[in-house]
Amino acid sequence: MEISYKKDLPAGYTPQTNAQKTAVDYQSFLRLLVAQMKNQDPTNPMDSTQYVAQLASFSQVEQSVQINGKLDQLLQSSALSQADDLIGNQITSADGKTTGIVSEVRLTATGLVAVLQGGGEVTVTTGVTVRAPTTTTTG
Repeated sequence: MEISYKKDLPAGYTPQTNAQKTAVDYQSFLRLLVAQMKNQDPTNPMDSTQYVAQLASFSQVEQSVQINGKLDQLLQSSALSQADDLIGNQITSADGKTTGIVSEVRLTATGLVAVLQGGGEVTVTTGVTVRAPTTTTTG
């Protein structure tokens, strides 16, 4: 027997970013906490330390999400700094098949891609060699 579930989205629905989802989740948590406080049994109220523990746990999760966002920004900044250092240098791919002078660098979802003067591309990964360009002098 196969069970399928289809959820119809409301008109005007737009996906939310991670920051928006976190903010919505935090607001939802606070609304749930207030509703829980309003609807608790007055003869057997919930211990206030449980409320504080729930709020502290959620706060830690929210802070972890924010830290992850900041780390992503830091990694992108570091990648751009590396990109600047690659331009004008000679790069050799990890397999040794592609070598050339880097004319530009693109930052992609998978990392840095060095575009060579001859039009080739090298993905900057483990095993790639970067060195100052070699110059030949004739005398």
